[in-house]
Amino acid sequence: MLSAYPPVHVARYLNCHLDSIAGTRLCGYTPSIMVITVASFKGGVGKTTTAVHLGAFLQGSAPTLVVDGDPNRSVTDWGRAGKLPFTIVDERQSTLHARNFEHIVIDTKARPDEEDLKALALGCHLLVIPCTPDPLSLKTLELTVTALHAIGAQRYRVLLTAVPPPPQPEGADARELLMKLGLPLFSRSIRRVKAFQRAVLDGTTVREVRDERSVVAWNDYEEVGKELMNIIQPAAYADTRVAAHVQ
Repeated sequence: MLSAYPPVHVARYLNCHLDSIAGTRLCGYTPSIMVITVASFKGGVGKTTTAVHLGAFLQGSAPTLVVDGDPNRSVTDWGRAGKLPFTIVDERQSTLHARNFEHIVIDTKARPDEEDLKALALGCHLLVIPCTPDPLSLKTLELTVTALHAIGAQRYRVLLTAVPPPPQPEGADARELLMKLGLPLFSRSIRRVKAFQRAVLDGTTVREVRDERSVVAWNDYEEVGKELMNIIQPAAYADTRVAAHVQ
């Protein structure tokens, strides 16, 4: 059964059935479904934190499912207290529930191989790649992007995370480098804030943490979420017009 498959097979399933899940061929009507995958070749870059907070943002506009595809079950552990605003399932249950949600966020294992990366990249509307502004992460990102280009994947965007505050130059330097390389990059970076650690311990998003910097941290992900929706929705509407035209 598909429901017992790991996340890469879920991604392949979504890739094959994205139109039907989204309803693009159902009487010309299309709900605003989004399938977002969060992946990285390197651990410790805020992958799960990004999946959780994008899921929380998207839940604010429509029912959202977060698929925990990390073998460590990081999202599941984070949400064990039942305080997160979205539904969490592991990959063994995901295909049974996908049609019941308008937004799906997939948290993947770290360091997918090339075949897995291809399935993940093609099985979603947008692949989000978190990257911290340190030399090792940037080097790993270069390998990730090279692999994406080799398979012809274009639906991805890099998100700088754990960016230290000024006057430390790492964030600005990393952004300048990535822009020179011509990589698609979210306009907003995620600043390094201790409230994220507290959010994990409390089983909440950073928005619920009582900390003077928690508002700043949530605002970063909120702006990333808005940009993400602006990236995906025009293309989804264009696909709907094509689908309606050929009916």
